[in-house]
This record gives sequence, C-alpha cells and structure tokens, in this order.
Amino acid sequence: MNTLPPSPPPHWRDSNRSSWDERVPIHVASDFYDLDGFRAGKEILRDFELAEMGDVTGRTLLHLQCHIGQDTLAWARRGASRVVGLDFSEPAVDAARALAAEIGLGSDRATFVAADVYDAAGVVPDRGYDIVYTGNGALNWLPDITAWAETAASLVAPGGFLYLSEFHPVTDVLDDETGSRVVHDYFSREAWVDDVQGTYADLDAPTVHNRTVSWQHPIGEVVSALCATGLRLEFLHEHDVSLFPRFGTFERQDDGYYRFPADRPRIPLMYSLKATRPA
Repeated sequence: MNTLPPSPPPHWRDSNRSSWDERVPIHVASDFYDLDGFRAGKEILRDFELAEMGDVTGRTLLHLQCHIGQDTLAWARRGASRVVGLDFSEPAVDAARALAAEIGLGSDRATFVAADVYDAAGVVPDRGYDIVYTGNGALNWLPDITAWAETAASLVAPGGFLYLSEFHPVTDVLDDETGSRVVHDYFSREAWVDDVQGTYADLDAPTVHNRTVSWQHPIGEVVSALCATGLRLEFLHEHDVSLFPRFGTFERQDDGYYRFPADRPRIPLMYSLKATRPA
C-alpha cells in the first residue's frame, strides 16, 4: 500500500528537537549507554550488525541520525578510515565531539555535523561514502521516507552500500503491556503525537519537553523507497531481539538482548537490510 503521508503537525521538528536536546545529558549519564564502559573499550555494536556489515577497515562511513555518536565512533574503532556523524540535536553533536576527543579520535578520523537529515547531502564533508549507516530508532522520527531514501542513497559512493538496522514496524501495532494484542493499524500514515515523561534510557527521569511526533513505516515502504533510488537490495533480515524493554513482558537475556519469554511465539522485533550502489 503506497500512499502519501498527511502533512506533519505544526512544529513537529521543533518539538522533537527540544525533546532530544533535553535528553542528551540524561543519556550521557545513563547506564543504558554506559559511556564509561565505552571509553574503556567496551564493544557496543550488535553482533548481527558486525556480521552483516563485514570488515570496515579503510572505508569511509557516514552515520545519519547518530545521536551522541557512540555507534559512529565504534565503527572508527573497528577500522573505518573516517567516520562522519550527523544529528539535528546540537547538544547531541557536542556530546559526540567530546566523546571522540575522550577516546583519542581527532577530527581527521571523526567529524560530527549538526543538521537535519533531509539536508545531509548539502552539509556533510564529502559527497560520497563507502558506507551510509543508520537506524536503531531513527526512521520513526521522519515523516517522508521517500525523501529520506533519496538523500541517504545520494551519499552512497559507487561500489558502496547503505546499511539499515531498525526496530520492526510490526511492534508498533501491538499493545505496550504484553505485546500480544494488535491495537494499532499497521498501514496508518497518521502522525503519532505523544506526551511522555522520561526516556528509554531512564524511564523515571524528570523531563519537561515531552511532546514528540513520530510515524510508523511499513517495511515494504522502506525497501521500495530505497530500490527506487537505484540501489540494489542485497538482503533483508528479520531478528527476534530488541535493544530495550519495549513491552512489559520482555526478558533480558544473557546476551544483552530483550526477547519475549520462551513460551511465547516469536515475532520479528528488529530488521536489517543492505543496499548497494553498483561500481
């Protein structure tokens, strides 16, 4: 089902930016991000990402919607020759720059840019990257996936690829308490306007800027938008793990992932894809 999204609510971007700006210091101090562990060398990239991305040694990488830059810098540690992170939150970019300095990565190896993702092609340092990396709670903040796909694809250099790791949209249709009942429309194109205190990194954190606007994007919409840019889809994988306790019934396993209890039928909780540009 391909339909144009309705016009976004007024000031949606400002509301989201204020929310993310306020949560940056909470995230920096949180156990969820464990920046002390990261500074000490802890690996924070997901095992399926490492396997699917492969060796990044000597390759340039652009991370769209990078938040505080932790994943961005993790790819530099993995050998990427240069990483560039982009996020619309200036406090998040400031935190990313500080973190890069703390782990000894200079601006020649790690650069961070404060800008809207839709403007990325005009503001990042280079016109093409070996890898464009994004996801893990990024796409739901964007109203127009076609424009996102065109922007992201335009930054993939010939012979390079886009890699997306994202939460599965089927989780958006389930009830928050148990994740066992379908309560929302999978194909809805309406904006979701929420007013919730706290953050996934600290549910009890006192916050003021709580209004957020988000959208759900069916997988078919995402894949079709990317393929329309001329990128070639190499794979689309679905995963039965999540990175945070999305539902009240989730259990944290020994590998650090969250899953439904073993007696529950499995559903996809995340997905990942790789799309390449011919050399």
